[in-house]
Amino acid sequence: MEILIYGAVTSAIYALLAVGFTLIFGVARILNLAHGSFYALGAYGTYVLTSIAGLPLWSAALIAIAFVAVFGVVVEKVLIRPLRHSQLGVLMISLAVALVVEQTLFLVFGSEYRNVPSFVDTKINLGGVDVAGQRLLTLAVAAVAIGALYMFIQFTRLGSAILAISQDPEAAKYMGIPSDKIFSLVMAISAALAALAGVMAGPFLSVQPSMHLLPIVKAFAIVVVGGLGSIPGSIAAAFLLGYAETCVAYLISGSWTEIVSVLATLLMLVFRPAGIFGKRAAF
Repeated sequence: MEILIYGAVTSAIYALLAVGFTLIFGVARILNLAHGSFYALGAYGTYVLTSIAGLPLWSAALIAIAFVAVFGVVVEKVLIRPLRHSQLGVLMISLAVALVVEQTLFLVFGSEYRNVPSFVDTKINLGGVDVAGQRLLTLAVAAVAIGALYMFIQFTRLGSAILAISQDPEAAKYMGIPSDKIFSLVMAISAALAALAGVMAGPFLSVQPSMHLLPIVKAFAIVVVGGLGSIPGSIAAAFLLGYAETCVAYLISGSWTEIVSVLATLLMLVFRPAGIFGKRAAF
């Protein structure tokens, strides 16, 4: 029961991270190595607005997510867009952004761990297992966020434009779809999802300046396993990886969990480079 519950929570966090990472790749065809920084900024933004500015937690969380979304748009417009023709250039500039964010957090907050307040402080008993309410809330919020993203993409005009660009950028451009605006929108959504993961997971995971490293490793492993550009593949891979790590932690040792994502990536690249969902898919 513990594996079932905690595996679901871990998978939900991974899914939030991976869906945003996959979304920007599927539309703009770029690998954004600054994605983990959005996760860190979401957690730190909530900490600053609650502990220092004294804002209510819900307000602080919404403001932090909005700030990170705007920051993502600025990064896309100012730094990534001029280099979009070069995959190596995008990788290098996004890595530079991640390092700048990490060092800025070190300078401002130091290396100490910070405590982000929980939205729910009580514990809930499920099947004889006491589970922190914050973890269950994280699972619910992740499910709602991913469901809302699916509805947005499938049933709105902007979602149709995102689908069109992901499937055929040239044809979408000739049909009058403003690709640059869509890229900015997708970056904002991607950054907001990563920030949401940071806000929700911050209360029960460590919040410190280098926290961006693990999410980008997990997101990359998940999109490789699920299939680059495939959101269903990313969600499926997030649950596979989340439950695999939870099983390893409970049945063997928590110190072995980090090797799971590396091993999964290696095996997938060797035996099925296109991922679970085959060739690169458009959602």
